[in-house]
Amino acid sequence: MLAVTKAIDSGAGVLYIYGNYNGDIFNFDMAAEMADFEEDIKVLSVVAGDDVASAGPSAPGEKSTRRGVAGIFFVYKCAGAAANAMKPLEEVKRIAEKAAANVRTMGVALTPCIVPRVGKPGFTIEDDEMEIGMGIHGETGIRRGKMETADEITNEMLDKIVADLPYGDGDEVDVLVNGLGATTLDEQYIVTRRINEYLTEKGIKIHHFYVGEYATSLEMAGVSVSLLKLDDELKQYMEQPACTPFFRQ
Repeated sequence: MLAVTKAIDSGAGVLYIYGNYNGDIFNFDMAAEMADFEEDIKVLSVVAGDDVASAGPSAPGEKSTRRGVAGIFFVYKCAGAAANAMKPLEEVKRIAEKAAANVRTMGVALTPCIVPRVGKPGFTIEDDEMEIGMGIHGETGIRRGKMETADEITNEMLDKIVADLPYGDGDEVDVLVNGLGATTLDEQYIVTRRINEYLTEKGIKIHHFYVGEYATSLEMAGVSVSLLKLDDELKQYMEQPACTPFFRQ
């Protein structure tokens, strides 16, 4: 991370954006300290936690327990557009934090994945079962049960997402439908169809859909849904073009 920081710094500083995991926090913080002390590079950080399933009891000042999952895509997009507009580092951080505060995600897993170095699944799930709220690394979800229809699964995820921020009548959102690695695109579009129906029923306007594999877990079958609540500022950054090996708009 320090090597990358040195390679990309152009004198204005570097912004780290990463998910809320202890290992990530430890390593990024250490790299930021080394960049400051050894290379005189200013580094700021934004830690994203959009996973509704991992949200524990919260109080002012209490450390967030939410995992950073696929919804961090929106944080990257807004921050990248702000940086491309040559905003100061502190302003890019503010925009990234604003995006992170307005995105929520929920996922469902249908199969485990196999980490190549381990060579076996990290958990087991029966062929006729699913787990709502499982993390992208196989972290425990909020419930496991028998397989349901795509519409039923989507409804349950959206019920929890919409109530969490909350999102309400008159809001405008961008929607991310993310495959976890082994879910076909046509299955993702089945979920997308129901999301469109559900949000329309709630009076929530959809600005744009993003559908595909954005945050995968090797060959895990499943899908996650993320909503970003928009205002004029965030919409402006989401609409900006982007061209990367990973994502183009």
